[in-house]
Amino acid sequence: MTKVAVVGAGPSGLAALRAFQSAKKKGAKIPEVVCFEKQDDWGGLWKYTWRTGLDEFGEPVHCSMYRYLWSNGPKECLEFADYTFEEHFGKPIPSYPPRAVLWDYIVGRVKKAGVRKWIRFNTPVRMVEYDKKKKKFSVTSHDRVKDVMKTEEFDYVICASGHFSTPNVPFFPGLDTFNGRVLHAHDFRDALEFKGKDILIVGRSYSAEDIGSQCWKYGAKSVTTTYRSKPMGFNWPKNFEEHPLLQKVEGKTAYFKDGSKKDVDAIILCTGYQHHFPYLPEDLRLKTANRLWPENLYKGVVWQDNPRFFYIGMQDQFYTFNMFDAQAWYVRDIILGRIKLPKADAMKKDWKKWLRREKKLENAEQMIWFQGDYVKELIEATDYPTFDIEGVNRTFMDWEHHKMDDIMGFRNNAYKSLMTGTMSPKHHTPWKDALDDSLETYLANK
Repeated sequence: MTKVAVVGAGPSGLAALRAFQSAKKKGAKIPEVVCFEKQDDWGGLWKYTWRTGLDEFGEPVHCSMYRYLWSNGPKECLEFADYTFEEHFGKPIPSYPPRAVLWDYIVGRVKKAGVRKWIRFNTPVRMVEYDKKKKKFSVTSHDRVKDVMKTEEFDYVICASGHFSTPNVPFFPGLDTFNGRVLHAHDFRDALEFKGKDILIVGRSYSAEDIGSQCWKYGAKSVTTTYRSKPMGFNWPKNFEEHPLLQKVEGKTAYFKDGSKKDVDAIILCTGYQHHFPYLPEDLRLKTANRLWPENLYKGVVWQDNPRFFYIGMQDQFYTFNMFDAQAWYVRDIILGRIKLPKADAMKKDWKKWLRREKKLENAEQMIWFQGDYVKELIEATDYPTFDIEGVNRTFMDWEHHKMDDIMGFRNNAYKSLMTGTMSPKHHTPWKDALDDSLETYLANK
């Protein structure tokens, strides 16, 4: 019997499991699917833990989530086409859910699908090797609870272990003698730690924007961000400022490229993450920056050098959950023989066409339409439920404009579901005043 290994039970890996379960439900004969998950539960990054640094087994903590995190984009843009928020919660809910609400939604679909039995928890993959003669992968996994290693053969491998868990940590002169707290966003857990303090955020992307906003919301004395290329440019509150790139730190004083300086109590490095696959050999390992179109991936998922090996969710992301679904359904149909791959030259020509287009993108709006076109192309090739891609793009456009209008209030807006047509209600409490991010409080009628 054909066997498929799925590495990771986060949103991308769970999309793969749901794709195979969907085919089975419709009467298809599917392979044996085994999912290997490092953590003790499903949900990937959305599974919060208080731990930082090393986990209970002495290995790097996977989670980069923090308390009080709310979705920084409309839920209408990430909604599953085959399992809506309304179906899960039994009613329409506001457009910007906290982490606990999104985790509940993610796992609700796979609970309904009954795929938990396919997952081996606390069992990371240690090595993957490919035998060209046998056309088989040897997958070595580690049951961390029993401390037992095991090697098994698989016909296909789907890498879905994510790329937002291994920090990219730059060095600035003086950090080693800084008289305050220095941490990467990966280890940020609670904004209340920085109440009453002057905070420096290094970076200008979404984690810098959101962690800075969280610290402001929970009472930081001031928030300063420092950027390499250009400022975020939002209408920040009075105690929130932006400076060109940090040059050095002396004592508690940060010095910036424009000659300005600022005394700070803590420095949070929101400097991104690495695509990190220590369990993969050189001939299978994706090496890329965080970009919309990683090289060497046909249709963004098929490893050019070995079309029995797949990656899901490795792109920089505007689209998330439903893009992972589109990718998972496409990969599934290759494995099931429903989609025939072209020859190597044709595959390379196709992904290079997308790569050339990506390099010409000039702003976020163009990037959103680019990724929307990609998702649409994948969906049209499978039986994944079609949905209004252009409508999702337009919702993203509204989101971008709402952020520029009011960066601390954009989450107070509501949008229409592209899956059900239902208009979402506005949340009962403005985001800046909603200090309790629990599922119960969020869903309460007030």
